[in-house]
Amino acid sequence: MSISKSNKPALILIDIQKAFDNLEYWGGQRNNPEAENNAGELLKLWRKNKLPVFHIKHCSSIETSLLNVTNAGNEFKDIVKPIEGEPIIKKSVNSAFIGTDLKKRLDNEKISKLVIVGLTTDHCVSTTTRMAGNFGYDTFLVSDATATFNKKGVDGQNYSAKLIHETALASLNEEFATIVTTDFLKQNI
Repeated sequence: MSISKSNKPALILIDIQKAFDNLEYWGGQRNNPEAENNAGELLKLWRKNKLPVFHIKHCSSIETSLLNVTNAGNEFKDIVKPIEGEPIIKKSVNSAFIGTDLKKRLDNEKISKLVIVGLTTDHCVSTTTRMAGNFGYDTFLVSDATATFNKKGVDGQNYSAKLIHETALASLNEEFATIVTTDFLKQNI
């Protein structure tokens, strides 16, 4: 799969919200501390080339969640804050396609290529990427513009954020998406 500016790829920024700054709440350890900076660099590149951008915002229905609309953590991080004219898609589940009009918007604009960045690799990023692939979009997932947290296994074992991230990418690679880097996109867009 190839990608270029002429393909009019859409940048999908998933859940890059302030709540994810609270490491303890999410498990205590995180990988890829440059993920948001890389996502911000790609957002600048997309804006410069006047390519489509979609901001996805998780609005948890759980009142105590840091991602609930009543909490400051629901806000987008400043580095990827939407500007006027950039659509914001609000969701309350792991996929940006469920309960939203994202697919309709993409199809109305005849967008067939998606570039996905955001948080977290093994949850909303993975679920959205899987659905994008199943819908037939030519999907690119940016490995260094995504991140996750450590997880406890069913036996109580602590799995590192790096391992969770790498296995999530491995399970998506060449089946649901092409895994790329920020540098790759900077060279091709």
